[in-house]
Amino acid sequence: MDNLAIDGVTISSQNRIFNPKGDILHGMKNSDSGYAGFGEVYFSMIHAGAIKGWKRHRLATLNIVVPYGAIRFIVHDDRPDSLTQGKFLDITACSENYIRLTICPGLWMAFMGAGEGINILMNVSNMQHDSSESDNCELNDIPYKWDNRGLNQ
Repeated sequence: MDNLAIDGVTISSQNRIFNPKGDILHGMKNSDSGYAGFGEVYFSMIHAGAIKGWKRHRLATLNIVVPYGAIRFIVHDDRPDSLTQGKFLDITACSENYIRLTICPGLWMAFMGAGEGINILMNVSNMQHDSSESDNCELNDIPYKWDNRGLNQ
């Protein structure tokens, strides 16, 4: 599958300030594009090679950064009226590609631990978690061929 742009996904370079005692990693400001309000911030850990997903939020906007490790994200657009319907975005966020991935409601997302050991993402969501506003499905329900591309083991 090609790494295609998806309508409703924004990839923003993030500031990383290098410091010999420990870097500072910017995540999000309320003046950033993609900021849709504040509901909660949470962290999710994923082991190398493990895959979580598919999940689709109907209301929540996600703003994801990876402060530790490497995580490969796949976003799928199955919205019937979208210009990118049927397309996939495949992108890895890590220290070498320190980005914020903003994902609007209505898109499916899954992710794989691509770094060694534990990998951590942070999500700044515009709303508090509400399981009634999201949908989940099994990995094989969406026709994406997972491989170990980007896996650093």
